[in-house]
Amino acid sequence: MAPKGKPHLEFTALNLDEGWEVPPGYPSGIQQKVLASDLDETNKSGSRTRLLRISPGAYSTEPFVHDHWEEVYLVQGDLIVGNDAAGKGGKPFGAPTYACRPPGVYHGPFKSEGGCLLFELHYYKGD
Repeated sequence: MAPKGKPHLEFTALNLDEGWEVPPGYPSGIQQKVLASDLDETNKSGSRTRLLRISPGAYSTEPFVHDHWEEVYLVQGDLIVGNDAAGKGGKPFGAPTYACRPPGVYHGPFKSEGGCLLFELHYYKGD
């Protein structure tokens, strides 16, 4: 029987040119690359590690909320938090910047003027 949880991965070169996809509910200018995941939102267990990139000028229009913890590290670029539905306004942040959000916290919408790369951890407490 295989062990439960994320796979065991040693240092592996990442191809940052391939394997990106638009997460459900996000605009096309925001893409994720899942590095490892056993996140099960139905059974509220597991965790996910991903990279999220926002193309220059791309933005979301609604706040996000989820039932798991989220930690976000802005690796490079700029991130604007709290823009309106037309992409205007919000508070700008530059790398390096970090956020840790418990379940149920509304956050965003998000925008990037010059593009950015985020490293994210999503998990349920106790995992």
